[in-house]
Amino acid sequence: MTTDFEQMYAEYFQPVYTFVLSLSQDAAVAEEITQDTFFKAMKKIDSFRGECKMSVWLCQIAKNSYFSYLDKQKRQAPTNELDYSVHAGETFEATLADKEQAFRIHQALHRLGEPYKEVFTLRVFGELPFAQISLLFGKTETWARVTFHRAKHQLIAKLEEEQT
Repeated sequence: MTTDFEQMYAEYFQPVYTFVLSLSQDAAVAEEITQDTFFKAMKKIDSFRGECKMSVWLCQIAKNSYFSYLDKQKRQAPTNELDYSVHAGETFEATLADKEQAFRIHQALHRLGEPYKEVFTLRVFGELPFAQISLLFGKTETWARVTFHRAKHQLIAKLEEEQT
């Protein structure tokens, strides 16, 4: 069992770390989440039945660990002193590039329902292609594209509601 786990760790550490780094954009956070992922995988290895690729299973654990980490950070961060608004005439993508606006978008994103919130996060912040998103959900690539498109429109609507 130990050698199997060591082999799994050696083979999948870099892809899982890269995935988490793409989500977090922070090397220290990515390292922490990746270590947590392999710890959880070691505890749950008996539940892995091979229904999906090992890398997909590990990335699902990593994704859930990262979202749990984000939720914990949101509970600890003071937000009452922050007041942001979308500037008229800016594109949605340009708004994402602005860190202050990104915080507002994260707040609106937090209020989106699943799977829209997760698909949007994986696509925009995780920079995953639709093909990988579809694998994570066990759906088609078209489903991932449509879900992302709907999530984007719901987010824009939520941001516009806040401005009025």
